[in-house]
Amino acid sequence: MPIIFATMSRVFFALMLVGSLFILMRGHNDPGGGFVGGLMAAAAFSTLALTSGVGSVRRMLRIHPVVLVGVGLSIACLSGIPGLVSDASYLTHWWTSGALHLGTATIFDIGVYLVVLGGVLCLVLRLYEEVAP
Repeated sequence: MPIIFATMSRVFFALMLVGSLFILMRGHNDPGGGFVGGLMAAAAFSTLALTSGVGSVRRMLRIHPVVLVGVGLSIACLSGIPGLVSDASYLTHWWTSGALHLGTATIFDIGVYLVVLGGVLCLVLRLYEEVAP
């Protein structure tokens, strides 16, 4: 493994993870959101797995990627219930007034973020385990 890439992988990981959270939070108003943010977070963990190995990434996660998929799917499904209660229409989103402009669409995006992160990590970590010597 090239020494420069191995040394900088932790810096890349942190920058990519912060970038993925930024993309997640701006997604309901501008391009981005849970899907793109989840892909970027999975790329961050993949970069770390290339240099440190799959075992270190699994220890860092502390949660199996399949659990992330389940939790994310539950969050995304539950985010539609407020609209069902108030408007009799599932996934009609509620919004807060103020500078942050948060709402149930943000909760939905967080669920999508976790689903994409968990799903891509399942695939990538399994592939890295197969290829690793």
